[in-house]
Amino acid sequence: MLLEKLSGIEERYQEINQQLLQVGDDYQRAAELGKEKSDLEPLIEAINEYKDSLAQLKDARTLLDVEDDEMKELAEMEVQDLEAKIQGLESRIKKLLLPKDPRDKRNVILEIRAGAGGDEAGLFAGDLFRMYSRYAERQGWKVEILSLHETGVGGIKEISAIIKGKGAFSKLKYESGVHRVQRVPETESQGRIHTSTATVAVLAEVDDVEIDISPNDIQMDVFIAGGPGGQSVQKNATAIRLTHEPTGIVVQCQDERSQSQNRARAMSILKARLYELEEQKRREKQEQARRSQVGTGGRSEKIRTYNFPQNRVTDHRINYSSHQLDAVLDGEINEFIEELSTEDEAKRLAEAGLE
Repeated sequence: MLLEKLSGIEERYQEINQQLLQVGDDYQRAAELGKEKSDLEPLIEAINEYKDSLAQLKDARTLLDVEDDEMKELAEMEVQDLEAKIQGLESRIKKLLLPKDPRDKRNVILEIRAGAGGDEAGLFAGDLFRMYSRYAERQGWKVEILSLHETGVGGIKEISAIIKGKGAFSKLKYESGVHRVQRVPETESQGRIHTSTATVAVLAEVDDVEIDISPNDIQMDVFIAGGPGGQSVQKNATAIRLTHEPTGIVVQCQDERSQSQNRARAMSILKARLYELEEQKRREKQEQARRSQVGTGGRSEKIRTYNFPQNRVTDHRINYSSHQLDAVLDGEINEFIEELSTEDEAKRLAEAGLE
């Protein structure tokens, strides 16, 4: 059955090679075909290795009926090795057959907002930003704060940042949603556990050509950037607030030095949010079954709980827990990302009939 699915891909690869020989001076067409060929090459290499292994397995099985015990034992070992190799190749091919998310290689716009819980929610939002910053640092990525509104007790009301690095969105896209913390606040004299929340939004940075925004749909306000405690950090009005009137989306950026830089940053965030809105509409139409299993990272979804008294972090979408809470908050979240990625992959394989 798998070989039947692969035959069309091999035919397309051969067709591309033929067309490349006939493309002449059409450089744009040559570039398009070259990219498609490059994208298919890892799959074609895996298919060829898979077919070779199947042929070797067939030959090895013919030796299982020989009378020579030593030869038979060697054949049995070879069959076992080849069967394991073929199983691994099948898994690899199925993953390569899955449609790629075009956003996976992009940078991330990370937004964190304090939710229910007052000052404690702000402190938790700060903990989450530190967690993602530490994770990004471990990946060799760069984090740039775009806008920051702090609380009076050292927490964060809301923060926007861009995370630049290879594959940033592919790793962090499962983090969107409502995060919940259960712990005893430092100001709690009776030792009662409080529950607070913060929302995390992970958006893929969007190219200018992908989202067309009419200038008539945007209201722009310019104001003086403010620092902690309401003190002004500069006298010139360089901070920018953009309001997209059709959707009501508001974006603010104040951390760049000039008005034009802040406007460019704010426009980048606005485009990413509008792109994400379109993606959500598409997912709601095409992937409702999958959304119910893994989730889309919508802000209304409570995805993870950080329980301090039990030293436990639980992701509710996959019912997976870690008892290394301090390490998780220090940015060691790769185990959650891998589990979520594996679950998502399994669902997509099932949907594609490649289980």
